[in-house]
Amino acid sequence: MQWIKEDLQQYIQAKEYVDTIIVPLIPYHLSQDSELEKNAFQSEVLSIFAKEIEKELSGRVMLTPNYHYLKSGSKEEELKRINSWAGDALSQPFKNVFFVTFDSTWKKNEQALDGTLIWLPGIQSGDLKSNEMRSFIHDQVEQIGEFIKSYW
Repeated sequence: MQWIKEDLQQYIQAKEYVDTIIVPLIPYHLSQDSELEKNAFQSEVLSIFAKEIEKELSGRVMLTPNYHYLKSGSKEEELKRINSWAGDALSQPFKNVFFVTFDSTWKKNEQALDGTLIWLPGIQSGDLKSNEMRSFIHDQVEQIGEFIKSYW
């Protein structure tokens, strides 16, 4: 289920079956021109990836809106904010919270997260419509799907 009206209406009716939430973590900053294209591309790929995981695990998973943060900002402040998202989810029938990101800096703070971090190695660039990219995303979705299922 995604954060759209139709899916949320369905979620309200089936709360007891939807026990896992996925939160895409996406850095944002305009201060480094050399990083803009790479970060925008990774944001697009992560959004596609998260939607594909949601489709793969349909019926048990809620995909939240993307969590955007300043890459140069304080991780301590972001941890407070993101853990409040997780706390809100865990106060509902959600039992599992997964944070998905390409940003390796979250690995240093993984233990402080109120959920499980899924860090994906960064893709620097590419063509989102290419067969290779679709194949890569499909393979990653299958593997991450199996990982998430291991928590059920």
